[in-house]
Amino acid sequence: MSDLHSKKMTSSRRHHLKSLILSTAATWIAKEKQELVVTKQNYMAEHCPKPNTSGDHSALIETCKKLHALIDKVDEERYDMEVKVTKADKEIEDLKIKVIDLAGVKKPALKRVRMSADAMLKALLGSKHTVNLDLRANLKQVKKEVKEEPAEALGDWRKNIEEKTDRKKMFETS
Repeated sequence: MSDLHSKKMTSSRRHHLKSLILSTAATWIAKEKQELVVTKQNYMAEHCPKPNTSGDHSALIETCKKLHALIDKVDEERYDMEVKVTKADKEIEDLKIKVIDLAGVKKPALKRVRMSADAMLKALLGSKHTVNLDLRANLKQVKKEVKEEPAEALGDWRKNIEEKTDRKKMFETS
C-alpha cells in the first residue's frame, strides 16, 4: 500500500485530471447561470406582477404613484446596503493594516560596506551634489605644515626666549 502512495503522478495524468476538473467546473458554472436566470424570473413574477393598464386615466395615475413609491423604497434600501458595504470594506482595510502593523515588517540584516568619504557624501547629498574631498591629501598637507614650522623655530629659539622675557619685564614694570 505504501508503494501506491509513494509513486509520483505523471505529467500527462496530472494534465488530464486538471482538464476533467476544469470541464466539470465549467458545466457547474453554466448550470448556476441558468438557475440564476430562472430564479430571477420567478422572483420578478412573484413580486412584480404586470401592471393592469386597462382602465381609466385616474387608475393609471394611481398605479404610477404606487410604482414610484415602490421605486423610492427600493432605492433607499439599496443606498442603506451600499453604505453598509462601504463601511464593512473600510473596516476590512483597517484590519488588514492592523494585521500588517502587528506582524511587523521584517528588515533584512545589514551588511558592512566599505565606502569612501566621497561615496558617503554622494549618498547623503544626492547625485546632483558632487563634492570631491580628498581627506588624505589634506591630512598630508597639514602634517607638512606642522613639520615646516618647528624647523624655522628651532634656529631662533634663543631669540624667542629673549623676546618673551622682554615682554614679561614690560608687564612687570607697568
